[in-house]
Parts: sequence; structure tokens; C-alpha cells
Amino acid sequence: MAQPESQPAAAPVKDASTVMLVRDGAHGPEVFLQRRVGGMAFAAGMTVFPGGGVDPSDASIALDWAGPEPAWWAERFGIDPGRAQALVCAAVRETFEECGVLLAGPTADSVVTDTAVYAEARGQLERRELSFAEFLTRENLVLRADLLRPWDNWITPVIEPRRYDTRFFVAVLPEGQLADGATSEADVVAWCTPTEAIDRWRGGLDVLLPPTWTQLAALNEFASTAEILAATRTITPIMPVYHPSGGGPALAFPRADRYFAELPDSSRIRGSRRPE
Repeated sequence: MAQPESQPAAAPVKDASTVMLVRDGAHGPEVFLQRRVGGMAFAAGMTVFPGGGVDPSDASIALDWAGPEPAWWAERFGIDPGRAQALVCAAVRETFEECGVLLAGPTADSVVTDTAVYAEARGQLERRELSFAEFLTRENLVLRADLLRPWDNWITPVIEPRRYDTRFFVAVLPEGQLADGATSEADVVAWCTPTEAIDRWRGGLDVLLPPTWTQLAALNEFASTAEILAATRTITPIMPVYHPSGGGPALAFPRADRYFAELPDSSRIRGSRRPE
């Protein structure tokens, strides 16, 4: 009797951090989004929030830290403090690398207003020529963990060749700072309301993966950034599961029925630029 084919081993899971950067707009909270370039190994062409994988150097303890200690973050995410510190550090580092927004300041109760002076260091960080702890120490800056809030946790399905255990954070754009598109990982960036972002996805103009769509739908329930920051979140890890012959959506996750009901036909998805 023929033996059943063995299933390939699941790809290893890497920790990652994603930051939903928000600001108050004329029609309610707006969120900063990027469309990833087509050559990326993960989520190419997708519209996402700034973020990326945790770097080994993110675990460094040689940095000044303001706000909730790693143990507080560890409790919220259900992990150990060392891992939590690395995730928070990665969240701040990736936000700076990908859109030039720096959640740090010269003191524990201040934040930088002009990040252009750190442009050279930003490039060094992106090229991994400089660690984030080294950068903060050199510039005498304090990491402002208190400007972040824990939001959600999604894990890439086991069927995918690249997998991430991603913690989602939310932060308000610091006064005086600008989010830009000066990164090699994105070709289009934009501020928009969650409703506008979902409408563009529904119309086939942008591609949103389930985790991004879910966070936009959640942000859409708030009338201001103050309400977003004050929200109490219970964070339970979500890992979508494939059920290709189960009679329902092939990918199971919370609110999957709504996502797939509104998902545009793939033939309508096109890469048009969004006017600012």
C-alpha cells in the first residue's frame, strides 16, 4: 500500500512589529499606509502599515527607555520581557526607517520635531550598518515606549513559505514630524481615513491582506486619535487557517466572511497612484 505523502515542515516564524501611525484629520482619524514595491520577498505590492522583522540588535539593553517597562509589554502580549523589549524597539526602529517618524526625544518627556537631521543615520539603519541602540546612544535620545499602544497579534498561516509573528502597535504622529516615502520598500505612500482605505481596496485600487484590513476596520470605529489611544485591547494571537474544501472561505479568521464577501475580483486590481 502506498504511503501518504509527508507534509512539508512549516517555515520558521520570525517576530515582527507593525505600527499603525495615526493623526486627526478633517473627517476623523487618518492612518499612514504604504504600498510595498513589487520586488519584495514578502507581501509584494500590498498596501500595509510601516513595519518589519525584529533584528537581533533590537534586543540590546544599552538604551534609554521612557514609558512602560518591558515587563508591562510582555504581559500585554503574553511573552517574556526580553522578547517584548525587542518588539518595541523594532516597532520604533522600523517606523523611523520606513517613514522617517521617530518616537524618541532628548528627554523622557519630549520628542524630536525635525528628523531630517538624522537622514544619514536612517540610511545606515536600513542597511544594517548601525544598530538602533547605537543610534539612540550616539544622539543622546530616549526611546519613547509610552507613545506606543499594543493593539493586535497575527501569525502567518503555516502554509506560507515566509512566516511572521507580528505584533501590531498604534501611535499618534508626533507634532512637527512628517511621514514620508523615502524608503526602498515602498513606491506609494498616503494618509487616508480607514474608510477611504477600505473603499480603495473594495474598488480594486489597493490590495489589503486580512490583518491590514482587520486593523483598518477596527480603527474605523473611533472618532479621534485620543479615543484610539484610550482603547482597551485584549490581545489574542490570530493565525488564519486554510480550509480549501470546507464549504466556506478558504482562509478562516475572525470576520473572514465579510472580508471575502467584499474582496474585489483580482482582474480589477490595478496599481494606480493615489493623489495626495
